[in-house]
Amino acid sequence: MSLAELLEKAEKYLPPEKVALVKKAYEFAAEAHKGQTRKTGDPYIEHPLQVALILARVQLDANSLAAALLHDVPENCGIPVEKIKAKFGPEVAKLVDGVTRLGKISWQAPGDPQARHQQAENLRKMLVAMAEDLPVVFIKLADRLHNMETLHALPPDMQQRIAQETLEIYAPLAHRLGIWELKWRLEDLSLRYLERAKYDKIARLIAARREQRESFITQIIEIIDAEFKRVGIKADISGRPKHIYSIYQKIQRYETLGKDFDDIYDLLALRVQVGSVSDCYNALGVIHSQWRPLPGEFDDFIANPKGNGYQALHTAVMYMGTMPLEVQIRTREMHRLDEYGVAAHWRYKEGGERDIHFEERIAWLRQLIDWHRELSGAEEFLESVKTDIFIDQVFVYTPKGEIKDLPKGATPLDFAYRVHTEVGHRCIGAKVNGKLAPLNYQLNNGDVVEIMSAKAEKGPSRDWLNPHLGYIKTSHAQEKIRQWFRRQERAENIERGRALLEKEMRHLGLKPAEREELAKLFEFDNVDDFLAAIGYGGVSTHQIALKLSAQPPTPAKPVVAPPAPPEATVQVLGMGNLVTNLARCCRPVPGDPIIGYITRSRGVTIHRRDCYNVVHEDERERLVAAEWGHTDSLYPVNIQVEAWDRVGLMRDITTIVAEEGVNLGSVEVNNHDDHSVTLYFTFQARDLPQLSRLMGKIDGIKGINSVFRVGDEAMTRPKSST
Repeated sequence: MSLAELLEKAEKYLPPEKVALVKKAYEFAAEAHKGQTRKTGDPYIEHPLQVALILARVQLDANSLAAALLHDVPENCGIPVEKIKAKFGPEVAKLVDGVTRLGKISWQAPGDPQARHQQAENLRKMLVAMAEDLPVVFIKLADRLHNMETLHALPPDMQQRIAQETLEIYAPLAHRLGIWELKWRLEDLSLRYLERAKYDKIARLIAARREQRESFITQIIEIIDAEFKRVGIKADISGRPKHIYSIYQKIQRYETLGKDFDDIYDLLALRVQVGSVSDCYNALGVIHSQWRPLPGEFDDFIANPKGNGYQALHTAVMYMGTMPLEVQIRTREMHRLDEYGVAAHWRYKEGGERDIHFEERIAWLRQLIDWHRELSGAEEFLESVKTDIFIDQVFVYTPKGEIKDLPKGATPLDFAYRVHTEVGHRCIGAKVNGKLAPLNYQLNNGDVVEIMSAKAEKGPSRDWLNPHLGYIKTSHAQEKIRQWFRRQERAENIERGRALLEKEMRHLGLKPAEREELAKLFEFDNVDDFLAAIGYGGVSTHQIALKLSAQPPTPAKPVVAPPAPPEATVQVLGMGNLVTNLARCCRPVPGDPIIGYITRSRGVTIHRRDCYNVVHEDERERLVAAEWGHTDSLYPVNIQVEAWDRVGLMRDITTIVAEEGVNLGSVEVNNHDDHSVTLYFTFQARDLPQLSRLMGKIDGIKGINSVFRVGDEAMTRPKSST
């Protein structure tokens, strides 16, 4: 690529004096990078030139193009930012300095236990920098895109790490800024390195059908064009490319439904661009009169734009009665804004006039800054961004017609906290579309939500923080609830935490003496601090189950044992090929801390570490360290439930079991004279977190007194059966 190509792009939308600034910046950068090369072997100046060209495609202003050309000069050439300021002015220097500081961020450090915290802190810096000076992040996105295009020059482990960062951070950021041109390219390139076999397979399937697809599109365009001319609609009609990552996502969804690639009908897609909003709806009417629309496939994103400002009409019709066709209709201006997103507004914002569309599209950034001030730690900020900003949105209304955007899966409680913290704290119920709805109801696009509030001062319920119950989706609402509980008396939080922990330890079959070990796992200096954190919601019982399931076993000396089948799901001493059997006395499941016992004739029997038979084993030399291997197997677990007998009790329990997707092996019942009942269940569980979630939900059923794990000896006592 040459400078001439960049200047040709810039001349289409910049005045001559601004184009001269871009040329001057190139000449300065070319001289500074003289003699330097990249890992690919190309002259180094090729990289900033490509970054600037990417930004010229989205028609960014001259200062941003100049900064893109100069962005590696301070770091790689030792030229101070002050010199750039003297030569190109304070605005360009400020952007170069901002990009240089962001360039020092190391997103992940493999093997470093602080990696997640570091990633969270870096994301916080990047997003705050973006809110302060948006072009800095435009340049960073373009920089990442060109780095992805030349990723082949790096070692495989770095390719994987950078591709994962790109998919998790940079592509969602481009999406939230509405820059479609960058988003789809970042996603496709990431998939190429993360799932190369699947990427190549999809690319081959698309290529194999290209001729047939293009033939159909040509026929369709001719038919629609003739109809538009007949009614006087001037339109640009073209086939709309489906990108590899979007097809990959659709295949993932279809596989869960038992469908395959042949069922993805919207590979046939059409884009219609017209001159006005009224023409959009007229064009829709023409298409629907020509072919039968498919039910449930129409979306009006013109009347209800997406959170990143995207606008269009989406519909799907049955072409010639046999072939589904997806159609996107929008104005030419909507198309320009969709391709370039917030960047499309930035050039006009420079003039100083207030751009309403620009203000709307970065409203979420202001929300981000508010959260940045409120959230106590970097990891909470990371979670709030990933869950509240980087995922799909739903748009709901207040009773007065005000739109609120929330993450998909959000509930009326999330809505209440989005309106105001006090509205959330005082919430006692909700109406959705005029009807009473449970507080864990998942909101849909277009819902009208009314929050019912207590008149007297009232605090939130601790149950709202229980992830098993599904009351809260957004990190913003979770943090507000935790803040409320943190302000309560420490003694009250400790007592509440102790009660919650004891209940969870009974669920998991742990002993009270293991509280200190759990506190250390969560890096608390003493048990009281740990209990207080559980009490105010800083640590959830679900996190305890997850943390236990991730713990490695205690190392021990190797012990020779008989060979085992290759499908073994337990590894003894870090070696998988040993005959293993799960002990029936304690029924371990993946996530339980386990230990092996070398038997005389049946290989190694796997017990829970706290199993009575292990604790009281005299021949300690026959005990051997063990860990769970990767498995998709299901494991039998015995559960005892104590409850007050009532009509519908068994129905309520089995409904929750079915909703969790857990197999129910057997049920036995023992009725007592005081109208209480003991229920014995054998479940087929996948792992400890799934078991913890299921037991937590059963524990919340009306009339349940306790839920805990038991061994086979409890299941063999005489009792009546059902």
